[in-house]
Amino acid sequence: MSREQEQPSFGTADLVAGTQPSRTDEARQPERDQQPAALFPSDTAESFRSRWDTIQIGFVDDPRKAVQQADELVATVMKSLAESFAGQRASIEGDLGQNEQASTENLRVALRSYRSFFDRLLSL
Repeated sequence: MSREQEQPSFGTADLVAGTQPSRTDEARQPERDQQPAALFPSDTAESFRSRWDTIQIGFVDDPRKAVQQADELVATVMKSLAESFAGQRASIEGDLGQNEQASTENLRVALRSYRSFFDRLLSL
């Protein structure tokens, strides 16, 4: 039995549905020449950074509150990232259509879209 057959399938639909992956293998992709696009628009990223700076400064006066706020901010960023991915995934699926007769060109474009998002995630 090959390694791929031993591990259960886990796709992005599972992620969007909130299920947890059951495998932990880490595969590295070759580095690409182009820098991937940012995961968040610059104004959103700047807002997150500003909130982080405020939390970090507040640590001096109330460490426990700062840690709680840091946890909440990280959860907010992760939720925003998941929502962004869900939107992009819906767009990719919309481009493919619901039938199983998608053209090779449509599938190629979908794979490129997933690769782009994947590269952006690894650039963190």
